Amino acid sequence: MSSNVRTRFAPSPTGFLHVGGMRTALFAWLVARQGKGQFILRIEDTDQKRKVEGAEEHIIKCLGWLDLVPDEGLKNPIRQSERVKDGVYQKWADKLIESGRAYADPYSPDEVQKFREQAQADKKPFLYRNHRPENPPQWKPGLPLRFKSEPKDYVTHDEVMGDIKTGPEVVDDFILIKADGFPTYNFAHIVDDSEMEISHVIRGQEFIASLPNYRNLYEALDIEPPIFATVPHIMNEQGNKKLSKRDGAKDILDYRNEGYLPETMISFLATLGWNDGTEQETFTIDELIDKFSLARVQKSGARFDERRLIWLNGAHIRQLKLDDLYTYVSPHNDDFIHGAGYWPEAAYKSKYDQAYRKKVLNLVQERLKFFAELPELTGFFFEDLPVNPELISTHKQLKKYDKSELKKYLEKAKASFEGSDFSEADLTDRLNSLLEETGEKPIVLFSLIRIATTQASSSPGLSQTMAVLGKEKCISRINAQISAL
Repeated sequence: MSSNVRTRFAPSPTGFLHVGGMRTALFAWLVARQGKGQFILRIEDTDQKRKVEGAEEHIIKCLGWLDLVPDEGLKNPIRQSERVKDGVYQKWADKLIESGRAYADPYSPDEVQKFREQAQADKKPFLYRNHRPENPPQWKPGLPLRFKSEPKDYVTHDEVMGDIKTGPEVVDDFILIKADGFPTYNFAHIVDDSEMEISHVIRGQEFIASLPNYRNLYEALDIEPPIFATVPHIMNEQGNKKLSKRDGAKDILDYRNEGYLPETMISFLATLGWNDGTEQETFTIDELIDKFSLARVQKSGARFDERRLIWLNGAHIRQLKLDDLYTYVSPHNDDFIHGAGYWPEAAYKSKYDQAYRKKVLNLVQERLKFFAELPELTGFFFEDLPVNPELISTHKQLKKYDKSELKKYLEKAKASFEGSDFSEADLTDRLNSLLEETGEKPIVLFSLIRIATTQASSSPGLSQTMAVLGKEKCISRINAQISAL
């Protein structure tokens, strides 16, 4: 094996990528970048029945969004199915047959099931090697090819899990090549990793039980094993089971479409099961390349906390320059944004120019947690929403007041605002004067004016919001609220 660092991300094109797969890709990419080595993308598509149309393109888009660009396999993906056609796995299978370490499996699925049932009845673990045929037929296409194991003790060092000790009882005969002529994952990935000179195999915890079998096969093929690193499961928010679709394991591109920043997702994924020993919450990609270490990946499951993801994204959004944020939320040619980008459609009516939209965006930047919230947070800046009486009737304070009292307060506010130049400073002064004049608390008076001018359950600072809306619109909306009262 080459002394160069070479890692790989080897997904199966059987559906969307979720956080678990992307975290594995990130860890492999970071190890390659730290070692000034190569990161390879390999498509493991030997299970043709489970292959999903478009999944390969989806994988490449996911890596592209997070800028985890492979050094090999991006423009011309390495596909196991094509390596089957080239006879790669057949060559290695022949080597095992010649050395007596592989044999044709003559049993039908029903016969194998009977073996399992008998082991269960005898209260013994099922081991296929206990049923090896004495005189197996010569192997040919259409028959499965099975590995002939040599059970033994193993101590396998894992960069995350430490030394893993196993006995001969867990080593068994397994299928190398299926009846359809395609290799199994257990066989193909070992051949591919060897031929591609992969130095580090970083993968999920679900493969750890197969490690003794892999060790046995490495020996039979006379291949030096790579460095192993097993990353723990990502658990649901309660931490009591592996994260699934039901628990919110979404397609990674859904986060992109909802308006999460790639910097957020990189930082979030990296800290799912890893930390640098400090209280640091967010990391740039350069910081991760500098600080990441497989030795600091935890052995136990990492809890998926979507609230933390939302918080991280809001923190990243607040750090953006206004012009950069505007570019993110505005229409462009990428395939996940259409029409108005993340803005409400009304934002592109002719009377609203870019300068106005930027003023609005500047107001909501502090409150924006992901870009898909933009229509909800800004809709009232672009169109008059219908008067919603529930905003008052369900308000903790305002619901205690008679409509005549609320109407009186709005009349006073309108009279004051009609004399304003509608600068933020002047509006602030007038709002404070109204508090003194009415003797009311801000939560009552300001909430009433905010509801009247926005018809929204929340908004940025009142004087700032009104200054951007302008006098004509604010007075008109206050009149509409007075009429409704």
